[in-house]
Amino acid sequence: MENKSFDLSGKQAIVTGGGSGIGKAIAIALAGQGAEVCILDLNIENGQHVADTIVASGGKAVCIACDVSDFESVNGAFHTATEGKRLDILVNNAGIAHIGSVGNTSPDDFDTIYGVNVKGVFHCLKAGVERMKSSGGAIINISSIAAHVGLSDRFAYSMSKGAVHSMTLSVAKDYLSDKIRCNSIAPGRVHTPFVDGFLANNYPGKEEEMFEALSKTQPIGRMGKPEEIGSLALYLCSDEASFITGSCISIDGGFITLNT
Repeated sequence: MENKSFDLSGKQAIVTGGGSGIGKAIAIALAGQGAEVCILDLNIENGQHVADTIVASGGKAVCIACDVSDFESVNGAFHTATEGKRLDILVNNAGIAHIGSVGNTSPDDFDTIYGVNVKGVFHCLKAGVERMKSSGGAIINISSIAAHVGLSDRFAYSMSKGAVHSMTLSVAKDYLSDKIRCNSIAPGRVHTPFVDGFLANNYPGKEEEMFEALSKTQPIGRMGKPEEIGSLALYLCSDEASFITGSCISIDGGFITLNT
């Protein structure tokens, strides 16, 4: 029988922030190729809905409530998710956005972003790597183009994604001998529920006009789709990507290379 490309049958995966947007698309993509997916999400209702959708489609998925900014919450969730199982795949997707320059970013704003986007990834890496050291695995951290180019009014967010990029390199280097691959994905603007909410809150009555304007900031002329990020994550988690580690893959409609 011909081998199935990107086959994840028998693999155990954890996806943080898998209840919506990019995380949801990644969870569905991994489960669609046979992985047993554990969704960790602060919003248990959203996460359970995604898990139920996967199960209804014939896949395997569960959801566990988790606050990635709290190490005890992360440790407990990882313990539950991996009890009696190994961990093959970890996708650190959970994160929050922030708009502001250094001048109008408050210390509390900065701490909040740091707590979720930086410490949250650290907590999950710490818990995940420990469980992967005996058998190897694949880790993906969701970074952003903000880690690589200057974006207006994204001071704290850019800081956090720069840290994610650096942590990716460190983990990839430190755990080569443990057969742990660690890569990051840097999306450009992706059409998620966050974008719709942002437009509704900030441009009431002009949502369609502003959506078009934001879409055109990507050289390719549109925003990315969560499913496109999911497909890239699937590849990086699969054995077909076994020669890739310590890399950051941009998926941005040409934003970084064609705008500079």
